[in-house]
Amino acid sequence: MTRINPAIVSQAGVRPLARWALLLVCAAYLLPGQFGRDAWRHADLIAFGFMSNLAQGQSAWLQPQLGAVATPDGALLPYWLGALFIKALPFLEPALAARLPFIGILALVMGLVWYACFHLARTDAAQPLSFAFGGEAGTVDYARTLADGAVLALVASLGLASLAHETTPELVQLLAVSLWLYALACAPFRTHKAQWAAAGALVLLALSGAAQFSMVLGIGGLLICQFSSFVGARQLRLSLGLGLALTVLLAQVLDLWQWRVLAPEPGSLLRLLAWFTWPTAALAAWTLWRWRSYLGNRHLSIPLTLALLAITSSAAMGGYDRALLLALPALAVMASFALPTLNRSFSAMVDWFSVFAFSLLALFVWLYYVAIQTNWLPRLTANVLKLSPDFSAPFDLIALLLGTSGTVAWVLLVRWRTSRQRSALWRSLVLPAGGTVVIWLLLMTLWLPPINHAFSHQRLLGMLRTVLPDPQAGCVAAPGQNLSLVATLEAQGGWQVRADLPLSTTPCGWALRVVNLRQADEALPAGWSLKATLTRQPERNRRYQV
Repeated sequence: MTRINPAIVSQAGVRPLARWALLLVCAAYLLPGQFGRDAWRHADLIAFGFMSNLAQGQSAWLQPQLGAVATPDGALLPYWLGALFIKALPFLEPALAARLPFIGILALVMGLVWYACFHLARTDAAQPLSFAFGGEAGTVDYARTLADGAVLALVASLGLASLAHETTPELVQLLAVSLWLYALACAPFRTHKAQWAAAGALVLLALSGAAQFSMVLGIGGLLICQFSSFVGARQLRLSLGLGLALTVLLAQVLDLWQWRVLAPEPGSLLRLLAWFTWPTAALAAWTLWRWRSYLGNRHLSIPLTLALLAITSSAAMGGYDRALLLALPALAVMASFALPTLNRSFSAMVDWFSVFAFSLLALFVWLYYVAIQTNWLPRLTANVLKLSPDFSAPFDLIALLLGTSGTVAWVLLVRWRTSRQRSALWRSLVLPAGGTVVIWLLLMTLWLPPINHAFSHQRLLGMLRTVLPDPQAGCVAAPGQNLSLVATLEAQGGWQVRADLPLSTTPCGWALRVVNLRQADEALPAGWSLKATLTRQPERNRRYQV
C-alpha cells in the first residue's frame, strides 16, 4: 500500500526560532514560582518534610520518615536530592535550598524533549515530502524547527505549570521518562549515550517511586527496539534489560513496590485529559490521524508508547493527575509532528482563541491585583477579604515590574503574530505557549502573596505556637493526620511528632487532630482534655483541636 506523506514543507517554513527567544520563554516559565514562597500544602509540603528530616538526621536515608511514618510512595532519590542541597546550602532558607535541584530537573526535561524530537525528526520516515524541482526543507533545519515546536508544546500544556514547580518525586519521574524518550530517539545516532540513558531512566523511575511504571516502560522499550530496523536501536535491548534487572533488584532490596489501583470514573478521567493535556493532546491526536500510515515508524511509535502507558497508568490509579504528568513529554513530541500538516484556518483559530483566552485571564489577574493593593474596586477587594480576612498584601515593586514586563511582552507578541504572516512551522504554538508563560508569570508575581498565604501553613503554624509547648518540651501526637500537617509541625515548627501511634498509646503529652464539621466528632480517649480549637479561614469546615 502506498503511503502518503502528509508533511509538505519548504525551506522557508523551517526558519529556526531565535535561540534567545526560546531560552527566554523557558526561563520565564521555569523561574517564577520558585522564589519568595513557602512550601505549599499537600504534596509540596510533604516532600519538603521528608527532605528536612533527612537533612537534620531525624530519619534513616534508606527509609525517610515523617512523624515516625515511612514515606508512602517508595521514593528515595527526590528526597535525597532535596536533603543534600539543604545540608550543602545552610545559608539559604531550607525550602528554597530543597527547591534548587528541581529547577535544574525541569530545565533538563525541556532540553531532553528538544533533543528527543530533534533525533526523531531526522529519520527518513519523518521527513517532509520531496519536491519535484527541489526546495523542500533540509533535514537538520526541519528537525530543529520541530524540536522548537515540541518545547513550546510542552510549555503550553496546562497541567504542567503547577506540578512542575513543586519539589515532589513526580518531577524526577518526569525527568526519567524524558530520558527514556531521548534514549530511544537518539539510539540510531548516539549509540553510547543512548545505552547509558536507557538504563539510567529506568533506575531513576524506580528510585523516584515508580518501580512498576519502570518495568512497564522497560518492556515497551524492548518491544520497540526488537522490531527496529536500526542497528543502534536493536543494541539498546541490552541496556534496557540491564535497567529492568536493576529496577527489580532495587525494588526488592529497598521495598520500592507501591501499589495504588483504583477504578476510574470515565467522566472525570475525560475531563482531566481535556484540560490537563491541552493543547498538546489535541495536536497529538491530529498527528495520529494525518500520519496514520506511519504509526509503525519510530517518530510516532516511541512517543505513542510512552503516552499510552502513562495515560493507562493514570486511569488505573483512578484518574491520578500526577501519573498523567508523565505523558506530557511524549504528547509534546507528537504535537510537533502536527505542525507541518496544519492548514491556515486551523492555525488562525488557535491564534485567536489564545489571544482571547489569555488576554482575558491577564485582565482578570490585573483587576484583582489592583483590588488587593487599593480600594479602587471595592467589590473585588471584598471577595479577597471574604476568603481571607486576615490577609494584607505588601507592595512589591519588583513583582510589579516583572508583571508589567510580561504583559507588555504578551501585547507585543500578539501584535507580531496577528500583523505579520510568518511561514515558520512553530508559529501555531507561539501564542499558546506565550500565553501560558505570561499567565504563570503574572500569578507568581502579582498574585504570589495571596496565593502563598492561602496555600502555605504559616498562619496555622503561628496559631499553633501560641498553644503548643516549646518544641524542646516533648513530642506532639498526630495519629491519622495528613502528612502535610505533620510536616508543618515537624519540619517547619520544630516539634517532634508521633503520627504512628493512637492517642491511647502514644508517649506524647500533647496532640493535634483535625475535625471535619460535616462528620460526627470522635470522643477523646480517657486522660485527654481539649485545650484549644483553632480555625483556618480558607478551611471553613475543619477545626484543629489541641
